[in-house]
Amino acid sequence: MKRVCVLGIIVLVVACGAMGQDMRGNVGRSLFADPKATRAGDAVMVLVVETSSASNDASTSSDRESNISMNASGKVSTSNIPDVSLGVGTVNGFKGSGATSSNGSIRAKISARVDSVLANGDLVITGHRTIIVNGEEQRITLSGIVRPPDILADNSVYSYNIAEARIAFEGNGVVSNAQGPGWITKLLHWLF
Repeated sequence: MKRVCVLGIIVLVVACGAMGQDMRGNVGRSLFADPKATRAGDAVMVLVVETSSASNDASTSSDRESNISMNASGKVSTSNIPDVSLGVGTVNGFKGSGATSSNGSIRAKISARVDSVLANGDLVITGHRTIIVNGEEQRITLSGIVRPPDILADNSVYSYNIAEARIAFEGNGVVSNAQGPGWITKLLHWLF
């Protein structure tokens, strides 16, 4: 019986040593802290909330007018010399106006992955999502740099808190192709 107990203790010690954890790997993880992205490979939810509006108006008006006029008349004794008159006039005018306006609004959620951690602790993230519905493909890509304090308690970050953000929404399919110019129009634009 003594041998069985000693053998059981040896097996237990070997098994515990083989399955032991390295506590240094869990230093940044607390049972009482929110699970936020802090290392390369961690995931973070990006809440894309972008609204842009721009307008520009320009107006120009220019007038220029010049007149040259010459009149001559004369009389010698009783005979009349015909009256001579000469007139030259030029008028230049220009009026121009232009206006541009642009509005945009984007709302989406996309999961991104931490690619690397910079020396100051900021996180470099990238994310991709492709959605295909009825043959229409929509791709959303984003990349940028996030400060760890900007990550909310639920491990999400707003897109306006991403530095050097690049957010692209692109589509491809029947509807997208119908909205573009035809090949003849493209050829004419290329030539002229």
